[in-house]
Amino acid sequence: MTTNADIVRALGKVEGRLAGIEENVSRLRDEVSDEKDNAHESRSVIHRRLDEQAKQIAHLDTTVAISGGVDATLREEIKALKETVDKNHAATQPALEDWKRIKTLGVGISGIIALAGLTAGATITWASDGAVAWLRHWLKIN
Repeated sequence: MTTNADIVRALGKVEGRLAGIEENVSRLRDEVSDEKDNAHESRSVIHRRLDEQAKQIAHLDTTVAISGGVDATLREEIKALKETVDKNHAATQPALEDWKRIKTLGVGISGIIALAGLTAGATITWASDGAVAWLRHWLKIN
């Protein structure tokens, strides 16, 4: 039979085990609490990073939209400038053709004047030789 002393001893052992279990449970609670805190902090870091990424993506979208608008504006301005240049070129083309014609005519006239000068020089040289010969004959100089 089991005596009171055995029961008390068994209860003491159970109490010791319960104290150990309570201690282990308390330690587990502390560890789980630490894990919860670490998980919470880790999640908050991840959420912060996700928020930063969302801001960067929104900024990038805005930048791309602005760049697209600027590109379209520049294309339109270049197109308008090209049209203006073409109109100006068409307007000045007759004057340029006239200028080229006048320049060609001027070169031709310059050539004719040069040829006339050479002809006049040759004629004067020939006439002076004749005049010198006539003057020598008239003065009777050999």
